[in-house]
Amino acid sequence: MRVRLESSRIIKPLHEGIPTTTNHIPLSVFDKVTFDAHMAIIYAYHPPNPPNATLETGLRKALSVYREWAGRLSKDNDGEPIILLNDAGVRFVEASMDIELDQVMPLKPSAFCLSLHPSIQGNIQELVQVQITRFTCGSIVVGFTAHHTVADGQATSNFLVAWGQACRGLEIHPLPLHDRGIFKPRDPPCIEFEHRGVEFKNPKLEQFHPLLDEDVDGVAVDQFHFSLGFLAKLKAKASSRNGNDKSYSTFESLVAHLWKAVTKARGLSAYQTTSVRISVNGRMRMDPRIPNEYFGNLVLWALPTAKVKDLLREPVPYGAKLIHDTVANVNDNYFRSFIDFASHKVKEENLVPVVDMGQSVIECPNLDVSSWLRFPFYDLDLGGGSPYVFMPSYYPLEGTILLLPSFIGDGSIDAVIALFEDHLAAFKLICYELE
Repeated sequence: MRVRLESSRIIKPLHEGIPTTTNHIPLSVFDKVTFDAHMAIIYAYHPPNPPNATLETGLRKALSVYREWAGRLSKDNDGEPIILLNDAGVRFVEASMDIELDQVMPLKPSAFCLSLHPSIQGNIQELVQVQITRFTCGSIVVGFTAHHTVADGQATSNFLVAWGQACRGLEIHPLPLHDRGIFKPRDPPCIEFEHRGVEFKNPKLEQFHPLLDEDVDGVAVDQFHFSLGFLAKLKAKASSRNGNDKSYSTFESLVAHLWKAVTKARGLSAYQTTSVRISVNGRMRMDPRIPNEYFGNLVLWALPTAKVKDLLREPVPYGAKLIHDTVANVNDNYFRSFIDFASHKVKEENLVPVVDMGQSVIECPNLDVSSWLRFPFYDLDLGGGSPYVFMPSYYPLEGTILLLPSFIGDGSIDAVIALFEDHLAAFKLICYELE
């Protein structure tokens, strides 16, 4: 199976009026602490589908509203990172395959996925890349890559919805909030929480994994489906100790289950410490609340931690409570403390972000969990209806878990999990076991 590239070119925003005279936007403290890398996602659509010219024009119209994507990352005269609003453009690739899409379905994260979107390796100048791959049956696959420094999942999904609106000849609504200068440090600063080791680290302190075998297997990626019925039973078990108190969420219950199952599959030492890094969207945490239309990054991380022996000995409510309480503490006070810390201490102590997308990333004995459950990715209607497949590309980064809504649309969840091959094989044997 070979993807044939038909064309590759740069396209620029299609402005209906005179664009803003602002020539750059400084990055916020949240932009600076996130992944400095392109992220790639994949959509699949049944026919009928609009022609590539319609998709291109719609993209150009959306870029006139979200100009940051058509710009370039750079630095100002003081060496501070910025986004140049120079309308340099994004990459638009047309491709095809001489087969029907059903012949490569079901589409799961694998190396084949890398051929369905432009490469995200190397020094890529464009902040967005789009690849339209057409199949003989009339189906299309849309591969989309975007630089995470510019926007988080919420903001990126808003842009994708806007692209769909423009393709259908609709007015883009709601409009994005572009002001990244709203996160001001307090005077005097009030750093109430420890941010070293959570969001930032000292680059001179190397990370060792003494409890891993030297001859570890390669990393494998697989996708697991958790049905609505399974999730209901899991949620009931996770909340069984709560009495009349509010039940834990489906997300908290599932992450607690996965944390425990992966820890067991890894065969970790009983007295080892394990943690799970959970992305927390600040839009609904800060006071006053930041609108969902905010365009940029606004994510920090909760870091529930436990001894392996406690996590494995205790039933799933133990992990669910740890997750619930730790995530709840990433509140307005925590976000404000982070702003103060990032504004005053990072340069002073020469700290760098903890998160990394490098191929050498090994999370074991820990996990890194991201949730796309609330993002409107399935709302990307380019003119032929909603996608019937939405998924991340292929990221063999050990210890990462991505949760996304199943295409079935009934509330079930798919989990894309990357582990060492032997650990993943052991996980498959126990991942659907309920205590």
